[in-house]
Amino acid sequence: MTPTTFPCPAKLNLFLHITGRRADGYHELQTVFQILDYGDELTVSVDDSGELVLETPVPGVPDEHNLVMRAARLLQAHAGTKQGARLSLDKRLPMGGGLGGGSSDAATTLVALNRLWACGLSEDELAALGLSLGADVPVFVRGRSCWAEGVGERIVPVQVPESWYLVLMPDCHVSTAEVFGDKDLTRNSAPITMRAFLDGQGRNDCEAVVCRHYPAVAEALSWLSQFAPARMTGTGACIFAAFSNEEEARRIAALHPPGVGCLVAKGVDISPLYR
Repeated sequence: MTPTTFPCPAKLNLFLHITGRRADGYHELQTVFQILDYGDELTVSVDDSGELVLETPVPGVPDEHNLVMRAARLLQAHAGTKQGARLSLDKRLPMGGGLGGGSSDAATTLVALNRLWACGLSEDELAALGLSLGADVPVFVRGRSCWAEGVGERIVPVQVPESWYLVLMPDCHVSTAEVFGDKDLTRNSAPITMRAFLDGQGRNDCEAVVCRHYPAVAEALSWLSQFAPARMTGTGACIFAAFSNEEEARRIAALHPPGVGCLVAKGVDISPLYR
């Protein structure tokens, strides 16, 4: 089949509160995910070989740990299909950046192969499969900005203002396990309502811990805060701020510090994957 390219969009956590810790060690949280119109791209061609081939392996990451291959194998086994696929990932989003690149790659793999293999799985079924790959994967499978609770699996679609975002990408890879294992991490934030969030409440409970361990993140946060209220997404390392229009975001982006990656993207309520 002719190769088809699918978007794997990034996300931002517009706020992130950790409201508790469960007996199994996982953390309860509240957050709003907003999808960006920028991300990785996955090119897929399917065949009848039954083989799955990743043409763009990540150095040092074996196939059994690569989320694209894990998602493809999971769907192939679940659907019982005899078809195969060749997959090629154009990786644009940094690893360990808090933009959800790996989760989005996995979700796009599930959605794309479900369509190309004609598996016929519903969105709910794909989201359930995705949850076994990572807590954020269902967000990208469903492809809508959303309010999330629990470990991120309880999702309610929401509409948030479609701002333009300037995202700084410090040259460091933040370990999520390290952040959640830090003894100083806030784990008892009081739950808030959507109305409170829209009225301006909310923060990222991981921000202080990450800034203490990763000076590059603290420096990026300080720099961007000169121009607009800035915040870290996820467990970092990326920092973002919202602007009312693309021109203003790009004007500030042109000034960004040397050695720090930078992108400008629009926040959207419907994923480019579904558009």
